[in-house]
Amino acid sequence: MEHTSPTAAVLIIGDEILSGRTADTNLNTIARFLAALGIDLLEARTVGDRPGQIIEALNALRAAHDYVFTTGGIGPTHDDITADCVAEAFGVAIGERDDALAILERRYGDELNEARRRMARIPDGGVLIANPVTDAPGFQIGNVFVMAGVPRIMTAMLEDLVPRLRTGAVVHARTLRVTGVGEGAIAAPLAEAARASRDLSFGSYPFGAGSDGEVGTNLVVRGRDAAAVEAAVDALAAALGAAGISTSRQA
Repeated sequence: MEHTSPTAAVLIIGDEILSGRTADTNLNTIARFLAALGIDLLEARTVGDRPGQIIEALNALRAAHDYVFTTGGIGPTHDDITADCVAEAFGVAIGERDDALAILERRYGDELNEARRRMARIPDGGVLIANPVTDAPGFQIGNVFVMAGVPRIMTAMLEDLVPRLRTGAVVHARTLRVTGVGEGAIAAPLAEAARASRDLSFGSYPFGAGSDGEVGTNLVVRGRDAAAVEAAVDALAAALGAAGISTSRQA
């Protein structure tokens, strides 16, 4: 099938992620955001606060994908180096921007110190990304969107990106829940369903045992043709039923 939807990558920046001090949730949030827009997230990388590594990864990703979303490293502290690295990757200068500084002045007033002024430094040619949580902006340059690492701030910034993105066909997803049997019992019917519908994606996600002691597998069928997804789910449920395995639809 011809691949016409936009593609994307995520670059997660921060020593705190690699050290395990902070658990990343931004990748999942961005993945769900992009899926709803029909944009295919094809790659994700995590790098530390090392300029060479950030620049190398950013240049590779922005050349390979329609969009790159970065998280982390745009705050007021000395190790917030993402903006400088992005400027270097694009070969442009970076400096304090009047519009970004005005936003920070309104936010902090007399408490706008030198450290906070760092957040007004934007690469030349960058377009600000609104931050409705703490006001300090992110920015877009070319096909790269540079956002905060704090999850609630990053999530809020995503809303400002929607009008800027070329969207693809929305991906439809349907889930069949199988309980009481493991993945091994359903492997053959699932493989046959995948062979029969090569334009769709079939995922198998085991669960259990939780507090209720239930063990089973969620089977997720995804595709851009809603009717094809529904038909594939019906066929898979019938095949499992014929093998004596009962299923239930999930919302």
